[in-house]
Amino acid sequence: MRTDVFFIRTHSAIRADGLSSAQHGNLLALMVRHLQIFGQVQGVGFRYRFGEQARRLGIAGWVRNRRGGSVEAVIEGTPEAVEALLAWARLGPPAARVERVEVSAAEGSYAGFELRPTE
Repeated sequence: MRTDVFFIRTHSAIRADGLSSAQHGNLLALMVRHLQIFGQVQGVGFRYRFGEQARRLGIAGWVRNRRGGSVEAVIEGTPEAVEALLAWARLGPPAARVERVEVSAAEGSYAGFELRPTE
């Protein structure tokens, strides 16, 4: 009876900083965006649902209501996760009526996601 043994080699080496090549690549791929969301987006659970979606997608950052009636957020994550959250923000929760979402590049590094007080 013959037994074949196969060796599988991975391409994920451990670097001097303790991260695998794949983890390091993910760190480099993070993007940060500033969002201003306009429409009927306050009093409809927008911030809370936005925070839930962000956490589900592994996005860090923050969200808050603005005194003028808009919602503001800064989000940090992989391009795929950021795009998914932007797509959700353009629709919002069922009771919201999003008119427009303004997106711009931003800077920063965040740990976790927080709901900030109105400013």
